[in-house]
Amino acid sequence: MTTSTEPAKRGRLQRIDWEKVALSLAAPVLAVVISLAICSILLAVSGRDPFQAFNIMGTYGSASDAQVLTINKATTYFIAGIAVAFGFRMNQFNIGADGQYRLAALFAAFVGAEVDLPSFLEIPLLLIVAMLVGGLWAAVAGVLKTARGVSEVVSTIMLNYIASAVIALLLVPGVFAPEKSSTSNSIQTNPMAPSSNFFFFNTQGGQVYGFVIIAVLIGVAFQLTLNRTRFGFDLRATGRSEEAAKASGVNVKRMVLTSMVVSGALAGLIGMPDLLQSAHYYGQNFQPGLGFTGIAIALLGRNTPIGIAFAALLWSFLDVTGQQLPLKGDFPQEIVAVMQGTIVICVVVAYELVRRYGLKRQQQKVGAQLAAQAAAAAKKEVAA
Repeated sequence: MTTSTEPAKRGRLQRIDWEKVALSLAAPVLAVVISLAICSILLAVSGRDPFQAFNIMGTYGSASDAQVLTINKATTYFIAGIAVAFGFRMNQFNIGADGQYRLAALFAAFVGAEVDLPSFLEIPLLLIVAMLVGGLWAAVAGVLKTARGVSEVVSTIMLNYIASAVIALLLVPGVFAPEKSSTSNSIQTNPMAPSSNFFFFNTQGGQVYGFVIIAVLIGVAFQLTLNRTRFGFDLRATGRSEEAAKASGVNVKRMVLTSMVVSGALAGLIGMPDLLQSAHYYGQNFQPGLGFTGIAIALLGRNTPIGIAFAALLWSFLDVTGQQLPLKGDFPQEIVAVMQGTIVICVVVAYELVRRYGLKRQQQKVGAQLAAQAAAAAKKEVAA
């Protein structure tokens, strides 16, 4: 017995443009294949067996402990990709996510060390602090663009260097860090309160970050906000054409500033998985470079949550398994960085190739429809 909703479901499935879906998947897959081919050639030229290297990575990657490490790293990478993608969807290039998350993590670590509340209050407080610091730091670039016309690319890059200087100024004994101990040369904040510890999922391969739930919620909120709200529509419309958005009544300057603030607030959460689930303090060696990794992941994932999730898992898999290359074979670990770099370069080329092919296919379809209409009209004339 069929219900009334089943025909509607079948109709929606039939309306899916599977060719469009295939084209959207073709670019990242083509980029990965080209990258693997380039790395294989480099390894072969250097006298090493590329198949052995890939076998080492695949064998270790299938182990449960490696899978846990991959998921934990991918959680952080996913948030970084979403933070950058939010600006990209608005046609704003937030290159300053690196400075935003490091500054946010420093302030969150300091507050977490100074305040000891119950976990259900402590953890939300730290997340809010991180988002506020990240958003306010990104707002500087937004104000410079809306008020003075300064490119956000230039301002956010410069703000990264300023953030590093601010962190160095604050992370000194007696300010955010305790007085230096005679038994240690490390400079770091005091350990955070135990109530700031985020929960884990215990598995056979180890502890999976509970922060993965926050990452999923961020991805869902990202998708719903951009595609199911008026704010998201205005945001995308402004990114496509500021003049058209202005003509339809959108306050373009406010949208530009808002997009930078939201992107920075999301960037403020990048360092929180490591801070709340692993380090529990901010030190000189706190995870660097995650903001720039987010740019690559957002590009590879085409600025969509599902695409970014797969890109983050791929990037994390390469990071985790690449560490085994010098341990289990005569392979340089740098080959992983080469692979990741070529993926980023190749994905840009692959997107352009796929775009041109898709445009050509669309033109062919339109031409075929016009020809069919002309033939039908001619047939009617002959019949008349």
